[in-house]
Amino acid sequence: MKTFMAYIERDTETGSYFGIIPSVPGAYTQAETLEELQANLKEVLELCLEELDEPVDDLPEFIGTMVIGA
Repeated sequence: MKTFMAYIERDTETGSYFGIIPSVPGAYTQAETLEELQANLKEVLELCLEELDEPVDDLPEFIGTMVIGA
């Protein structure tokens, strides 16, 4: 089983969570709780992988995040 990294943010106004799997096109979702977000991300990941025309091993590798000050 291949694993994927997700990037998660929380909207400070609504408290909702937003998640994206950067290496999989179209793999993003939102939810009210982290548990719901995890389930939603798993579901959308499975759907996106089914639609891919390329092998999973050919997807870009997510390296990480970087903090940039402005």
